[in-house]
Amino acid sequence: MILFDWGTYNGLTKLSTAATLGMKLTEIPPHDLSRRKPDEYFENYKQLAKEAFTTITAHGPYYNVVSTSKAVQETTTRAFLIAVQRAKLAGAQIFNLHLGWRAYMDRRDIEVAGDVLKKLAEEAFPDMVISVEVPYTRRMLGLWDEIRELRSVVGEDRLIVSVQLENVWMLETGASETGVFEGANSQATIDFWKDMLRRTVELSSGYLSLRFSQVIGFAIGRRILKKRVPLGKGYPDLEPLAQAMAEFMVKEVREKQVPLKMHLIYTGPTDTKYRDTITLYAEVMKQAVKHL
Repeated sequence: MILFDWGTYNGLTKLSTAATLGMKLTEIPPHDLSRRKPDEYFENYKQLAKEAFTTITAHGPYYNVVSTSKAVQETTTRAFLIAVQRAKLAGAQIFNLHLGWRAYMDRRDIEVAGDVLKKLAEEAFPDMVISVEVPYTRRMLGLWDEIRELRSVVGEDRLIVSVQLENVWMLETGASETGVFEGANSQATIDFWKDMLRRTVELSSGYLSLRFSQVIGFAIGRRILKKRVPLGKGYPDLEPLAQAMAEFMVKEVREKQVPLKMHLIYTGPTDTKYRDTITLYAEVMKQAVKHL
């Protein structure tokens, strides 16, 4: 029995590399779904991927889901719908996206986001799940309670949370507001991560969706933004996270037979993504073996 599927994002030409390295999950990157590619590209992706991977996910384009401009709203919604269509051709089981920056700064943000997500779920296969990432700052949509509300609109079996782990670390420790990453890193204990994983389960159905890369912060005006860096070059520390994930996956999901298919996607820089994906998997499994 597989404890969790693991992998990273891959274009069509890199599928064989990921498969050769033993990865069990592949994600169609955002640029593949937003650029003009023929249907054959995605059909070929499906044919190759289903031979080696147990899970195919797709990451939607990096557009804000909500806009105050009617023309922009229509354009971005149409772009997301096209991306879902392409994800279907590629055999994706999950369509992931982040909601982006708030536009109206009131209830309308959630209402519009809910309408868009309902359209995406209707366009997707009936068994395709839409996953929404938790942001790293409250200036963006997708906080825990907001995802809970959106699930009530779209359907709990169709919409789940996708936890970008460094995002929730920045959000919950306040690093996204203060920029004090070293201090925030000291708060990322095993118990901290277990609490984040419990929250993830509460907003999950069918899948327990986790993502990770280490980051550093930089300021533009008053905003603290993140930059993804290779493993070992940023925050938060991997060791307590790997310990928490391993114990939680074994004790709280596998042994309790919670009906969730778990996966872990590495989302770091392209240049080191294969090395880092293997390192991430190995660190978690080194801890998991203690509990098996």
